[in-house]
Amino acid sequence: MRRSTKIATATLALVGLFALAGCTTDPSVAPPEETGDAAPPASSNEWFDQALFDTQDAQRDVVPEGPEDEPYLQHIDAEMVDTSDYASEGAKKACFANASISNPWRQTGWITMNEQLKALQDEGVISEMETRDAQDSDDTQIADIDYFIAEGACDVFIISPNSTAAMTPAVERACETGKPVIVFDRGVNTDCPVTFIHPIGGFAWGIDTAEFLIENLEEGDKVVGLRILPGVDVLEQRWAAAEKLFEEAGIDAVDYFTGADPAEIKGIISDELATGDVKGIWMDAGDGAVAAIEAFEDAGVDYPVMTGEDEMSFLRKWKETGLTGLAPVYSNFQWRTPLLAAKAIFAGEEIPKEWVLPQSPITAGELDEYLAANDGMPDGHYAKFGGENLPGFPEVWQQRQIP
Repeated sequence: MRRSTKIATATLALVGLFALAGCTTDPSVAPPEETGDAAPPASSNEWFDQALFDTQDAQRDVVPEGPEDEPYLQHIDAEMVDTSDYASEGAKKACFANASISNPWRQTGWITMNEQLKALQDEGVISEMETRDAQDSDDTQIADIDYFIAEGACDVFIISPNSTAAMTPAVERACETGKPVIVFDRGVNTDCPVTFIHPIGGFAWGIDTAEFLIENLEEGDKVVGLRILPGVDVLEQRWAAAEKLFEEAGIDAVDYFTGADPAEIKGIISDELATGDVKGIWMDAGDGAVAAIEAFEDAGVDYPVMTGEDEMSFLRKWKETGLTGLAPVYSNFQWRTPLLAAKAIFAGEEIPKEWVLPQSPITAGELDEYLAANDGMPDGHYAKFGGENLPGFPEVWQQRQIP
């Protein structure tokens, strides 16, 4: 068993691409520290966390509570909290401090969120949502949150943090206003928000994908892992889980950082194919999946067993080629949930303190269903966006109408 991590020359210049995966990335989060008294690690990967691995592994099999046809309102293993102190009548102003809309995953979610906003405005729940976009800057988002606090006109704060540690004090200041605070996508190091909304997590992604590849390969087969960037918590957790399972199964796994550059991806796969058979491809994001598949076509060899993502470009290429595939997801429909949580809070209803949303991969048996449901959507669209019952469906997403 060997493992090598090779950072492409262009990667470090592409740090701004960290969110291309449809991921909840936080470069400020350090890997867990080891102590002299700690038990031997279950994996040599410094990002591996056995307790979190076990929690997310178990949550994959939990049947979520909530409406069957509304996954954005479902929750897993929830501790419910009382919000009756916030109950009041009349339309409320929401203030949204957003990390960015700098990649297709966030753009898809932003479109969905705005369509949900329109529906709640029609219901008389939300009067307006003032939004400030931090453009992937901690300093800008801190200033945005402080601006909302100083403005004094927010009935609810919604925050999708750019990073965890840097944003924690600003979130705490928002909590000190006495107005409800909702955090989603990426977390912060405080429990002062009324709720923290997110899918299961990176270890669940890694388990889903590694188990699929192991089930469809044989001991000793080579898998090439294509990764976007180093040092990003959710992405690192995806690989840490997968690497552990590959090692246990005797899969020969080698990984590369690509910056999601299609040319770099093609070059890596071509080089690997020149030295021997590649039986599997593992990705921590679907972006660039088509380039990886094309490298096999260019070499005239059999398609690999492959995991990508629920981005439409991968789903369409998967269908076209007939390869053995799986599309893990980082549930994009979570962008609806914060506004629906605000609605519940002002109605004084109980909601989850940590709102863990379902995160189920798209399997081969579901592929045609999701292709049909998203017919006409652009390649950068995410199949599990959860906006099918909103007013602008499907045109707003087909035309990529980004507010």
